[in-house]
Amino acid sequence: MHDIVKDYYGKALQTSEDLRTTACCDASQVPAWLKPLLARVHPEVLSRYYGCGLVCPPLLEGCRVLDLGSGSGRDVYVLSQLVGERGRVVGVDMTEEQLDVALRHRDYHREAFGYAQDNVGFMLGYIEHLDELGLPEASFDVVVSNCVVNLSPDKDAVLREVFRLLKPGGEFYFSDIYADRRVPAQVRNDPLLYGECLGGALYWGDFIALAKRHGFGDPRLVEDRPIAITDPALAERAAGIGFHSATYRLFKLEGLEPQCEDYGQAVIYRGTVPTMAQRFRLDKHHDIEAGRVFPVCGNTWRMLNETRFREHFEFVGSFERHFGLFDGCGSQIPFDRENTAGAEGACC
Repeated sequence: MHDIVKDYYGKALQTSEDLRTTACCDASQVPAWLKPLLARVHPEVLSRYYGCGLVCPPLLEGCRVLDLGSGSGRDVYVLSQLVGERGRVVGVDMTEEQLDVALRHRDYHREAFGYAQDNVGFMLGYIEHLDELGLPEASFDVVVSNCVVNLSPDKDAVLREVFRLLKPGGEFYFSDIYADRRVPAQVRNDPLLYGECLGGALYWGDFIALAKRHGFGDPRLVEDRPIAITDPALAERAAGIGFHSATYRLFKLEGLEPQCEDYGQAVIYRGTVPTMAQRFRLDKHHDIEAGRVFPVCGNTWRMLNETRFREHFEFVGSFERHFGLFDGCGSQIPFDRENTAGAEGACC
């Protein structure tokens, strides 16, 4: 599979126009604040972009960021503007042709950004074997990836290494392709479908289990959209499976609970995160308006309190008193609540 992917992205694809699905984001989907940053990226780097989402979380100034499957370097050069000269972005990719494009334009971007020295690095390697690249444990604030994890034949190793490299309170913020069911062998083993990020797509339920298995409790879905297969022959070979591009954020926080538990807590957003003066969007279900008391479950409270977001919120409450499951978070008590008052005991 590594050889198939390297050949597809190094030789078969010359620009994003060669893709046969709508996975790759177009300019109309880019938020306004990001467009000036993209405008400074070299045209050749942009033309070799094959991502499926936006992997620029907020508050990256001064952070160390790792980009898995960095390709031609588009996201690395965008992120390098967000981390600033005090930060650093490292891109890892296994495709030499793509890395050549990224490396060729390092000086161009340093001059375009006005930096005395560049704040990026690129490494040739496999995202399943990050331990072989000499990257120190717990050395990154944020790890990102854009439509690459699905291409890995060993996703367990990827998640394990990401967890190892993240600092406590850090996050894995990434976009990828997911399926609405488990992908059958004939789709999984089709070289073209695999190269188009469909054959290696995880069933979303299996991804949630995988993330939790490697220490990322309570994965949060940020956004998602359906993927259309624009090639009729390819669509027929995909066996009617529904594919979606989705962005998740996984926090490295020990002891997150498996359910959304209510401790009577709330947060108040100060409106101080750049580009988010009016609202802070943690994920698809937590769009927090500035200045308003916003009730949260214990996990959400910790995601904001024990990470780089802390100074931008006021925190109400503690973990001293528990009120059961947090209402409206998708989990319900499994027991029948009717006729519980005064009910007589009965044998089964």
